[in-house]
Amino acid sequence: MAAPHEITPTQLNRLLGTPDAPIIIDLRIDEDFDDDPRLIPTAFRHSHQDLAALEQTLFPTHHQHSHHPNIPHQNIPPQNIVVYCQKGRKISQGAAAGLRVKGFAVEVLEGGQFAWRDAGLPMIDASVPLTRNAEGNTVWVTRHRPKIDRLACPWLIRRFIDPKAEFLFVPPQDVELVAEKFAATPFDIEGVQFSHRGELCSFDAFLQDFGLVSDALNHMALVIRGADTNNHDLTPQSAGLLAFSVGLSRMYKEDLPQLDAGMLLYDALFRWARDGMNEGHDWPLASSAVSGAGSSSVSGAVSS
Repeated sequence: MAAPHEITPTQLNRLLGTPDAPIIIDLRIDEDFDDDPRLIPTAFRHSHQDLAALEQTLFPTHHQHSHHPNIPHQNIPPQNIVVYCQKGRKISQGAAAGLRVKGFAVEVLEGGQFAWRDAGLPMIDASVPLTRNAEGNTVWVTRHRPKIDRLACPWLIRRFIDPKAEFLFVPPQDVELVAEKFAATPFDIEGVQFSHRGELCSFDAFLQDFGLVSDALNHMALVIRGADTNNHDLTPQSAGLLAFSVGLSRMYKEDLPQLDAGMLLYDALFRWARDGMNEGHDWPLASSAVSGAGSSSVSGAVSS
């Protein structure tokens, strides 16, 4: 059982991939990070020796608001922060206590990165090179008028890689030129790292290259692959995902509002893939009419 102000790996894992995920900070020293250069999804690294700079990162008082989706725009500290070091002891506990003095609500990951790793929970390869803008956010560019992969991949990036990621949607012929001029990472076009690979789609490429492994993401990948490659025999859900995706593209003239709506769609798909796949649905009166035959006016009318 976790101590006060601690969160277990299982509890934190249940929040990952959802809009309620906390801000996660990796406080490991360089030597410990070099031993295992992977991060808990969405975590960013920071030195425990400079809490003042960390406080400024979490709560930039000189700005009117933060660009981090989990940091409120009001002039108050964020509410959900989780810190971890290698074992979840002196570095994590000390930094968390120091941040709580400043008014932040902070929990320590029980057992640290070792406990997370030993539980076999998802991690991302931090060695994947990513370009960032002046604010420290990753920037991505792809073809405009997204349908499936170009909504699924941004969802994956924001929920598991960089919650502050920014996305540019441009004409197909301009994607690589914009990537070069605006220090953005192109995706879902031919000839770039994050794109289709044989029968796999761009969503699969992100999972492979970042080393993201989970049953839920694997189930999602199959549904997305079937929808994106018009191979609806892969899963019964693939045709439905295509239908919803085409519907969204008809509803929205602008790509960014469509992306916002698509985030909700893929949030729902993730929750289904994580813990709802075994749930079915049937017309409820079918069973009640049989079990209650002769005991109501409805069943009596049927029997007569």
